[in-house]
Amino acid sequence: MVRMIPREAKFFDMFADLSRNITEGAKLLQDILQHSRDAESRVKQLQEIEHRADDITHAIITKLNQTFITPFDREDIHRLASSLDDVLDFVNAAAVRLTLYRIFDPPPAASELAGLIVQQSEELAIGVSLLQNNQNVLEHCVEVNRLENEADRVSRKAIAELFEHEKDPIQLIKLKELYEVLENATDKAEDAANVLEAVALKSA
Repeated sequence: MVRMIPREAKFFDMFADLSRNITEGAKLLQDILQHSRDAESRVKQLQEIEHRADDITHAIITKLNQTFITPFDREDIHRLASSLDDVLDFVNAAAVRLTLYRIFDPPPAASELAGLIVQQSEELAIGVSLLQNNQNVLEHCVEVNRLENEADRVSRKAIAELFEHEKDPIQLIKLKELYEVLENATDKAEDAANVLEAVALKSA
């Protein structure tokens, strides 16, 4: 008998691959911020991770357009892939700022923000891995949101101290932008968690 409907694409495996790349990229960014040696080569390595994630995201969208039956709403698959990819886009953007602006000695607050992104990425990866069976997904989404609130606090404090102590206006602009890009990455992780939460609730 001819199969009229193709088998369900392995969306969950693809989302897991995408999540692993995000965590890998976030960890590499934190390491670059903590240890600035060979920063340029490691930023290039992070860009390769970001390109790999772009390819996975594109593959998810392609599969979506080729598949009749999907594990959850088509729109949610698109939103989840895009929102996860956005996290790594901003992680990469922060790394690029280091070489573009020649920030050779990043302040500790930047590494602290990157560490929060790593934790968010790990929580997202766990949440994605649990999505197929829809078990305990929500608690990981809540943790991502809590970490974003913590990142807001760290970012506000860092920028306030920057304006209080930094005398070089050019350096102030560079570091303020770095903080903002890092904080934007935490916002994107929260956006991804919100999409993940919506999918879990619809599937409950």
